[in-house]
Amino acid sequence: MTDANRIRIFDTTLRDGEQSPGVALNHAQKLEIAHQLARLGVDVIEAGFPIASPGDLEGVSRIAREVRGPIIAGLARANRADIEAAARAVEDAERPRIHTFIATSPIHMAKKLNMTPEQVVERAVEAVTFARSFVDDVEFSAEDATRSDPQFMARIFRAVVDAGATTINVPDTVGYTTPEEMRALFAFLRGELPAHVILSAHCHDDLGMAVANSVAAAEGGARQIECTINGIGERAGNASLEEIVMAFHTRRDVYAFETGIRTRELYRSSRLVSRLSGMPVQPNKAIVGDNAFAHESGIHQDGVIKARETYEIMNAELVGREAAVLVMGKHSGRAAFRKALGDLGYTISDERVKDLFARFKDLADRKGQIYADDLRALVEARADVPEAFALEKFQITSGTDLQPLAFVRLTTPDGAREATASGDGAVEAIFHAINAVTGIAPELEIYRVQAVTKGTESLGEVSVNTRFGEMSVHGTGVATDVVEASARAWLRVINQIVAGAGKSRSVTQMTP
Repeated sequence: MTDANRIRIFDTTLRDGEQSPGVALNHAQKLEIAHQLARLGVDVIEAGFPIASPGDLEGVSRIAREVRGPIIAGLARANRADIEAAARAVEDAERPRIHTFIATSPIHMAKKLNMTPEQVVERAVEAVTFARSFVDDVEFSAEDATRSDPQFMARIFRAVVDAGATTINVPDTVGYTTPEEMRALFAFLRGELPAHVILSAHCHDDLGMAVANSVAAAEGGARQIECTINGIGERAGNASLEEIVMAFHTRRDVYAFETGIRTRELYRSSRLVSRLSGMPVQPNKAIVGDNAFAHESGIHQDGVIKARETYEIMNAELVGREAAVLVMGKHSGRAAFRKALGDLGYTISDERVKDLFARFKDLADRKGQIYADDLRALVEARADVPEAFALEKFQITSGTDLQPLAFVRLTTPDGAREATASGDGAVEAIFHAINAVTGIAPELEIYRVQAVTKGTESLGEVSVNTRFGEMSVHGTGVATDVVEASARAWLRVINQIVAGAGKSRSVTQMTP
């Protein structure tokens, strides 16, 4: 891989991705995703926006302290308070970066900043100079770049490079541009700036062209692309990391670009982000969707059986998925169970295997055949907060003319406790019963349910987003029974509240 053709992957899942409506990651969840991003091989992790709240600053700091390998970046507006917060947050990183930005489009300068172009250039230079007093690696972004005057951008970019910026980011903040325009813009800027400066692209998907625009930027001279797992982000989202990486990998004959991404970690990264963020991946999503490597048409099936390349342009295993069905059942032993987990890429302690194996046996008794996605769901449903309350038993009574009634027995710090409650439906009833036992009553904001495995006895995953005072708390639960999955998701929320692991609602974040 030559440096001239090397595309650096800047992952902003934990910053721009977390700004998706309804997403509220706590510190433990952000750290778990950051470790997975490091395993994936991203070059830069934008860990958050430290000035947004004390919680966000601490979250970035924890990632900076514990995650090694990638550059750890903190976002900051072009002012001293933001930059000082970012500097504190990334100071313990192995490779720290401050990413500062200011808007450069006429509409943003006039309507949002109320500043003249000269004032914007002066502020940008001051910000980069101040950031360089803390770190050697400073990235500068021109917010709303694709609606900015190219000559003005060249002017402000030259000024911040002279002040010490090492990476220049060109965001398509509102997803407005086209691939042809993006390619031409980067070619122009490449000719205006010193060769050592890394040009970066940050594209949003408002017109569905974020990936195409990112690829076009690379053709024009960008050597860093900013993107997110599953393409999550504000409004219609960001450019999808997995799509960009696999486009370069699959069509090397056209693009001749390479990344340092370990592609076999893509699917696991996608599932982790989906589970923790509460944002499901649509089945027809490229690379990581359930149907991405599925064939139902008889003609397609016949072709794939004869030669897989007839209808598949990439190998499923290459992105961390299995082409063959992994089948296990109630007669499978612990050794086979451990091997199956290892084949899926999991390294798990003996104590954890013991716990998972017991749950596996219980699931096998109910479901029969167990597939790879079932095993993933078992592993990924683990608790990352102490279980103050655990589901011991539940029962639902309902009928055509009866209001649903839920009975629950929970394990609590004070021993087993029981309660019965009613609701408009079985799920609401069991939520009320759990609230009665725990004395905690979160406010439900979003409820989602989806099948995560195949078959009539498939596992169902329930995802809930809740509010408790000033905290936003997300929980998931997995079970063959949707009411049980809902109860487990609700208990996960309550256990996070007890542990103080929810996320405080912060000031509105700004984004390049």
